[in-house]
Amino acid sequence: MIIFRYFLREILFTTFAVCTVLLLILVSGRLVKYLAEVAASAMDPSIMIAMLGYRIPAFLELVLPLAFFLGLLLTLGRMNGENEITVLYACGFSEKKLFLYVLCIACILAVLVGSLSLFISPSGMAKYDVIVRAQKNRSEIDNVAAKRFYPLREDKGVIFADELSDKNTLKNVFLVMTDESEERSLSRVVMVIADEGLQQAADNTSEQYLLLKDGVRVDGVPGNYNYQITDFQEYGIRLADNESFKEDSDVEAMPTTRLFESMDPKSQAALQWRLSLPIMTLVVAFLAWPLSRSKPRQGAYSKLLPGIIIYFTYVLGLNALKGAIESGEVPVFVTLMPLHLAFILIGILLMIRKHNHPLFKIAPIFRSEHS
Repeated sequence: MIIFRYFLREILFTTFAVCTVLLLILVSGRLVKYLAEVAASAMDPSIMIAMLGYRIPAFLELVLPLAFFLGLLLTLGRMNGENEITVLYACGFSEKKLFLYVLCIACILAVLVGSLSLFISPSGMAKYDVIVRAQKNRSEIDNVAAKRFYPLREDKGVIFADELSDKNTLKNVFLVMTDESEERSLSRVVMVIADEGLQQAADNTSEQYLLLKDGVRVDGVPGNYNYQITDFQEYGIRLADNESFKEDSDVEAMPTTRLFESMDPKSQAALQWRLSLPIMTLVVAFLAWPLSRSKPRQGAYSKLLPGIIIYFTYVLGLNALKGAIESGEVPVFVTLMPLHLAFILIGILLMIRKHNHPLFKIAPIFRSEHS
């Protein structure tokens, strides 16, 4: 058990260190996207952190198998390079027993990844989906703050409110818009000053309007003296549709039990992908064990790059097969299991080759006997 605990500590420490780095990369990329949405007024800044938090389980389920694979390559490569594995062999530990230790650690992480992919991540994505839909229903006036110039969507203009009441009523509104109608020059500017403004939905439609009350509308070309000045009691301006923030997470947010009940190819492909992630954690143990061993004159991490290439070939193959199942090109009953079995077989063949199994000597011997 001492050796197992040593393997467990070293592998998990390296795995979680790599996982932390990869997770920070993914989160930072998503954060940049959300900041762009905030700048485009498609997202409320106050809920950005909540959205990131709900997506972290989905990031972890993707990152952990890769982090475990890299952790195995780094840890076992170091142990082989420093002859720790050789000393264990000399102390009576067989390679089979040490590999079983690695498989036990893989099973522990597979349970964690399975919990994330089957239960925790769909629950987080369901809450994330609620926030996304709420953001789609927001209008641009909902983000206006008092005493700040706020740009309207689609570069239509700028709005300023001196005060904002509890009922989202704007007080002392200043609005500047560009008039891009075909009948007028693109350089014309419309300036509106109103005592009050509020958002109002049109009857029987989803269109939103800004209704301004008791104000003045000035229409003209900057630099010219030909202006049209109109006093009004009510003046309506159609607001832009909130279509900037779009993400499709319906299937990702579905509970796993519903995916089992659904016969839709897209739902079945999503289910197979969720089941594949814990299986992938076990498969990479078969690949990492032979790839972590190197010849005496090679570096301890000489197989790191080939291992990464094999892993991404594995993931791309799973994605391609998943896409084929979604489109109906491959029957649902095929599942993703054949690809998992294929890479397990590759790992076993690499182990056999490392031991120079006689199977690989049949061809040279056969050629020498007939030469």
